[in-house]
Amino acid sequence: MPERRPAEHGRRYSVLAALMVGSIMGPIDASIVNVTLPTIAQSFAVPLSAAQWVPMTYLMVISSLLLFFGRLGDIVGHKKTYLAGLSGFVLASALCSAASLLPSIHWLILFRAVQGVGAATMMSIPYAIITATFPPTERGRALGINAISVSAGLAIGPSLGGFLTHSFGWPAVFLINVPIGIFALLWARHVLPETKGQSGKVDVPGAITSFIALLSFLLFVNSWQRSGPRSVGIAMLLMCILSATAFLHNERRASSPLLDLRLFRDLTFSFANISALLNFMSQYVMVFLTPFYLQRLLLYRPDKLGLVMSAFPLAVMVVAPFSGSLSDRVGTRTLASAGAATCALALLLMSRLTPVAAPADVAWRLALFGLGTGVFQSPNNSAVMGSAPPQQLGVASGILATVRNVGMVLGVATGGTILAAQVSPGVLQQPSLSGGPAAEFLSGLRCAYLAGASFTGVAALTSLVRNRRRGGRCTAPPAPPPAFTVSHPTGGQSTTGHRRADDQKSRNPFIR
Repeated sequence: MPERRPAEHGRRYSVLAALMVGSIMGPIDASIVNVTLPTIAQSFAVPLSAAQWVPMTYLMVISSLLLFFGRLGDIVGHKKTYLAGLSGFVLASALCSAASLLPSIHWLILFRAVQGVGAATMMSIPYAIITATFPPTERGRALGINAISVSAGLAIGPSLGGFLTHSFGWPAVFLINVPIGIFALLWARHVLPETKGQSGKVDVPGAITSFIALLSFLLFVNSWQRSGPRSVGIAMLLMCILSATAFLHNERRASSPLLDLRLFRDLTFSFANISALLNFMSQYVMVFLTPFYLQRLLLYRPDKLGLVMSAFPLAVMVVAPFSGSLSDRVGTRTLASAGAATCALALLLMSRLTPVAAPADVAWRLALFGLGTGVFQSPNNSAVMGSAPPQQLGVASGILATVRNVGMVLGVATGGTILAAQVSPGVLQQPSLSGGPAAEFLSGLRCAYLAGASFTGVAALTSLVRNRRRGGRCTAPPAPPPAFTVSHPTGGQSTTGHRRADDQKSRNPFIR
């Protein structure tokens, strides 16, 4: 039986670069639309509350489908799933741009939902491809380099959105994805390794119940944040509980479950995902609330505000690759914990800001939070993916991406709820604040920042929980060696066969 040889060094990094080109579009699209919302609302003559469904629908659809598409990638093949998602994302972006020709904003919201399906398909797979392509000794570095694309997307999204909207109109915000996406699609099709999927079938009941559970939960969080405990929100919570119960019952009985619950018996896998959830909650408390501080208390213009806020993602870009590379040598436990603790310190320092802070006072605190995030994320992602068995890398990648997106939503909701509970509605609606209202707003902001610090402070503790021996024993059921196909970039003959057991061990040190 032919043996699969490890990909050459240059080949591995070509795969990583192709994934990064595609990966940058997701965070750009998540952040670029926010600055265009007033323009979109004006274009369709609708209130801002209606326009807010444009970004919200996108994020909710992504969060609800990541797990399903991660499992689908394990079944049909990671490359096929990724390319299908990227193609759908590009097509939906063109439709979103064309929605300016239609009479109602509902068409744009619908096309954003379709775009979210493509983004979920595309975003659920990269961690799995990277983990399968790179040996364990390079996995942290590769995941750290990949984090650059996410940070770069978040950093350039607002400024790019403002420029495109001002120069060409809001449809250009979506149209820019088309040339980038076509280039990413052609490159990925050429360099991504061909892999056959695992034996199994799609768990349709599990996919439906998990989608309903996640979507109803996110709708409940959104409803609670906007209007408190109302009947609609309570109904969404009950629907979430019922569908989550049905999902867990189905997963225990299904012959080919969407999510093998035994994955969570691995302490490293479970606690690293908990740490990711808590850290992203704290991150989006920071990202969501700080612009209000800069705009309403310090009276910054949008261009100056964006410049100060860029200190956070730029710090992540610089630190994440080095943190990932270091985790390959010293392990993930200490680095992830230190990074989360640094984030907690940064949020504590943010809570000490005054109504007359200088730009540098805010920027260095944001940079410190970015430093902690960069130190935390790459080792923590490596811990999650390294503790998953090779036959479930897509599921593990989908879980990690789902945790990230749910953490974002919970962070925004928690920060907004705490601020709203501490500040009177009249103060919240004022575009600029001074005197007593400014002190009231800053007091509420401090409470929210302290809550964010507590989230990532707990993440620093959960990051210390790891299996006693590196990675621990994988408790997922044994699977036959997965079939694979290697397409040689030089045009040589493709080789099909099965990974040998020792090859699986070399890629995942936790398989014995």
